[in-house]
Amino acid sequence: MGDEPYGIDPARIAGIARQVNGAAERGVEVAIVVGAGNIFRGLAGMAVGMDRATADYMGMIATVLNALAIQDALEKLGLATRVQSAITMQEVAEPYIRRRAIRHLERGRVVIFAGGTGNPFFTTDTTAALRALEIGAQAILMAKNEVEGVLDADPREHPNARLIPEISHMEAIERGLRVMDTTALTLCMDNDLPIFVFNMTDERNIVRILDGERVGTMVVTQAVEAP
Repeated sequence: MGDEPYGIDPARIAGIARQVNGAAERGVEVAIVVGAGNIFRGLAGMAVGMDRATADYMGMIATVLNALAIQDALEKLGLATRVQSAITMQEVAEPYIRRRAIRHLERGRVVIFAGGTGNPFFTTDTTAALRALEIGAQAILMAKNEVEGVLDADPREHPNARLIPEISHMEAIERGLRVMDTTALTLCMDNDLPIFVFNMTDERNIVRILDGERVGTMVVTQAVEAP
């Protein structure tokens, strides 16, 4: 949303596209999973009495809108892209096919995964973990909005909450820290997939992470204990 009260902020979308372009220029294969909290959240719909499955499907459809917006911004920078949706929308997106997604990546295309997992009751966190494992990704880079990484408490309730530089998947689950939902964290832990949690407001961060700098929080199977 950027500074907008609802929907899509073109300036924020352009900023995301520049960051992705910076990664692609380094020869990194990039796949993107988008949420739709700026348009519709399934849990919010359920909270006002909507059937959970219906609300989740509405949220999954909303992710396609965001995927198309990001695709447009990336292509304006000259990047080749493909949108793959877990919910069939053949006029605007390819169906999600794992081998086709991998082939697109091998050819230097940025793949944008929309439609969540295609199933209700699963979050886009779980989609990110699932797709990352399916395509053989080396890591998940989890962008946060104006949050530097994983904090040891909710900053809205504890203004002095501190950044945790490194933590294990299991500790994050046990402490109930809001990294990803439990299903997603468990998938990553079971498959030794690291997660880098960072503030996307700073457009340098993705490239800094790819260059090996320590940015935000690294979530790994076995964390190094702080001294």
